[in-house]
Amino acid sequence: MVIKNINLETVCGITSPLPKNDKPEIAFAGKSNVGKSSLINALMNRKSYARISATPGKTQTINFYNINDVMYLVDLPGYGYAKVSEKERAQWGKLIEGYLHGSEQLKAVFLLIDIRHEPSANDKMMYQWVVEQGFEPVIIATKLDKIKRSQIQKHLKMLRDGLKLLPGTKMIPFSSVTKQGRDEIWDLIETEYLAGEVSGEEEHL
Repeated sequence: MVIKNINLETVCGITSPLPKNDKPEIAFAGKSNVGKSSLINALMNRKSYARISATPGKTQTINFYNINDVMYLVDLPGYGYAKVSEKERAQWGKLIEGYLHGSEQLKAVFLLIDIRHEPSANDKMMYQWVVEQGFEPVIIATKLDKIKRSQIQKHLKMLRDGLKLLPGTKMIPFSSVTKQGRDEIWDLIETEYLAGEVSGEEEHL
């Protein structure tokens, strides 16, 4: 994907209605501090377009980034941060659930998991929940640069076993430092979820 223009078009809070978009939406979910904003910035080829909060758990909105006027990258609130009140956590759950059920253009959910650690209870719950909503989440194993190359396969197996991934689930290791995995994610988005949307755009490059 050649990024020509980006626009943070819509920001939805707890009480906001979902936008009536007419272009495919690709959503990104993950617990606080897993590197979601860094991934979205890398995909958009920008250093700090998606705000990276200094305080984990502060992002309480769904942000819709219009990419080249052909699709949206959708940034969902981070989940599972301990210092957030029970009430706030429940509100975020409703916000995300409302989006997964209410969006007419949502094509895929990418779930970010830290490659360094066993999946947390929140990670497992989120994976199962997204599956129950009728989606087959693609797993992005973040912070790839934090482990040795020789450890990658062992850690991917740890995630696969810990999450009890469905057979055939796609998993892409990613580093926001080296950008490894960025092109693979875009290739997957374009071939699997944007068929026909991008081809016309590419012809005009």
